[in-house]
Amino acid sequence: MTIASPISRLHSPFVCCPLKISSFSPLSGTSLRNQRSPPASYPSIRADLDQNTIVAITVGVVSVAAGIGIPIFYESQIDSAAKRENTQPCFPCDGSGAQRCRFCMGSGNVTVELGGGENEVSRCINCDGVGSLTCTTCQGSGIQPRYLDRREFKDDD
Repeated sequence: MTIASPISRLHSPFVCCPLKISSFSPLSGTSLRNQRSPPASYPSIRADLDQNTIVAITVGVVSVAAGIGIPIFYESQIDSAAKRENTQPCFPCDGSGAQRCRFCMGSGNVTVELGGGENEVSRCINCDGVGSLTCTTCQGSGIQPRYLDRREFKDDD
């Protein structure tokens, strides 16, 4: 009863045995029997990597790096922006904190033509007759908000 070595029983397209050294070297013409024999080697794993596999691995590594790096970059930018004072005046309201009403054009009254030459003047329902509204961009502060300050991040989970 002979026991076969585990290496000879292992058959896989990814595992290959290293080249066996012959007892005769064709280059030198001498026998290798007198030389020290290398230690018994283990099977090595052969990986047939084609171009598509290399591209897929590279894309995966880059995607993981970007998925980690981009949020870290944005977090550092938010922290540095929070340290700087914001003194830029608001663009839509020119720093006043109020915008002219678009319905009554700032007069506080709306004129409606009824027909037959009759006009009806009534108080503007959009601004309640004031003629202006609080700026929706700066919320009345007159300071232009930073980009991320204008957004509300809600966790809807």
